[in-house]
Amino acid sequence: MDEERTARFEAVYTATFAHLLGYALRRCDCQEDAADVVAETFAIAWRRLDSVPPGDQTRLWLYGVARNVLANQRRGAARRADLSAALAAEVTGFYEQPSEDDAVRRAFRTLPADDRELLSLVAWEGLDHGEIAVLLRCSRNAVRIRLHRARKRLNRALASTGAGEPVLIRRIQ
Repeated sequence: MDEERTARFEAVYTATFAHLLGYALRRCDCQEDAADVVAETFAIAWRRLDSVPPGDQTRLWLYGVARNVLANQRRGAARRADLSAALAAEVTGFYEQPSEDDAVRRAFRTLPADDRELLSLVAWEGLDHGEIAVLLRCSRNAVRIRLHRARKRLNRALASTGAGEPVLIRRIQ
């Protein structure tokens, strides 16, 4: 029975994949979302294989499932956007938002990701060298050296923006 079920699903998949992918691509904003829709549609088809109609009706049935998956995806995106907006509104009062013209912000964005992370761990998270060493799985001395180099790169980046005075990144309390 499992072999017969698997063979039927493989036949449905082979016959309809290209059609279903095209359907999803034309309705999604990005290829990744379309791939998710197709994957979820075929997962549902596998679970409900006994409900999948035979012949020409198979593709139409899968389009209906994909349509529902798309609707669920859009509802989820809307919920996430609403929650993100509510959270942003809630935390706005806790932190001062820097302006986009802020020289430190511009200079910070030019740094390599590892430097940004290290400086953020010190300045924003308030971690000391020992805590960072545990987090990054390296020695305290390595953290000290990396932090020194990251600060130097930040100061050079600041100087190139015309900000002038060097910055010493310490804990923000």
